[in-house]
Amino acid sequence: MLYDVPAPAKLNLFLHVVGRRPDGYHLLQTVFRFIDLCDTLHFEARADGRIERAAELPGVPADQDLTVRAARALQQAAGVRQGVTIGLEKRIPQGGGLGGGSSDAASTLIALNRLWNTGLSRRDLMALALPLGADVPVFVFGQSAFAEGVGEILTALELPPAAYLVAQPDASVPTAGIFSDPDLTRNTPSVRIADFLASQESGTKPSQGFFGKNDLEPVVYRRYPEVSRAARWLSGRGVHVRMSGSGACLFAQYATPQQAVLAQQEITATMRVAGESTSQAQAGFRLVRACPGLAEHPLRNWIAR
Repeated sequence: MLYDVPAPAKLNLFLHVVGRRPDGYHLLQTVFRFIDLCDTLHFEARADGRIERAAELPGVPADQDLTVRAARALQQAAGVRQGVTIGLEKRIPQGGGLGGGSSDAASTLIALNRLWNTGLSRRDLMALALPLGADVPVFVFGQSAFAEGVGEILTALELPPAAYLVAQPDASVPTAGIFSDPDLTRNTPSVRIADFLASQESGTKPSQGFFGKNDLEPVVYRRYPEVSRAARWLSGRGVHVRMSGSGACLFAQYATPQQAVLAQQEITATMRVAGESTSQAQAGFRLVRACPGLAEHPLRNWIAR
């Protein structure tokens, strides 16, 4: 049996670092929202118990591949004798702060839970997800969420419809280096869910100011000036952006997909008139794309309980 399943990207609508545990892990507050920018995973069951990749992922050895690690974790936890061959079509930028690797791992857990008929609950799968990475549980959770702790304490949110312009500067940002930077703010005051929800009640308008901030932005902007330049370039054209996660991707929020598409068209047209040979990469971007926000993860109903 072969499954082809999506793994959606996420945005951090804000990201506050509110403390640090004795073990070095950072305490966060953030809101996760899924967007319609997806990797696609292919799963083919095999009887020999082996977990293999259909193709190599450049720069990612198999033992570090989150899809392989997720499959092994589920196989061991459920005592499964079957194996799987995993194929991956990447569309979510690596090093972009959009959670691509985490989403791939979560979709692997959800799909193999069905393919191998292990019958684990959502809570069981979330427990397997957390050791794989702090962002993995929210993709198993399957809903927009207010997150606390290291990202594992999740409260479901109903967010108003919105769409987003996502822009990837010509950079990839490793998360670990940003969180270890001595200049990172680690004492932002905590906020309440009610504070965030109240900020959403007035509706989402193009280039509207965001709730809170992303505490990682100043560190990324200093260490990766191409990200800062891209943000200034967009701001100079009336597109107010925020960085997602640890970067490098930037996003702007709009009320409708049509508004986000129009913003995409205006940005790409502006880059073209800068010169006949100007491409997105030459203008400082690898990706500029309009993405609808998702009400829930596309695989949410694949988990029965």
